[in-house]
Amino acid sequence: MPPLRAPRLLDQVRERVRYLHYSLRTEQAYVHWVRAYVRFHGCKRHPRDMGAAEVEAFLTWLAAERKVAVATHQQALSALLFLYLKVLAMEVPWMQHIGRPQRKRRLPVVLS
Repeated sequence: MPPLRAPRLLDQVRERVRYLHYSLRTEQAYVHWVRAYVRFHGCKRHPRDMGAAEVEAFLTWLAAERKVAVATHQQALSALLFLYLKVLAMEVPWMQHIGRPQRKRRLPVVLS
């Protein structure tokens, strides 16, 4: 992929999403989750300097405190994967060990 020209992180996310021809809604969602991730950690460190512990803490906070749905949790995880793999071009073998929520299976409704 070509090098990013934008100086700011969120602009780099937008640039890479557009380069890969993702939809506008995906761009908006990914920018939202990257911003939330950086703000969660106090805007003091660049995501390049953060790792598995910070990603796990953010996703745990989403599940435990915010009580987001499984699909929302997965969207946030996808945005962070996109950030690390496509924007920052970092190897992230620790992402394989990040906990992923499972959808609860619904019991079939028996009509009598």
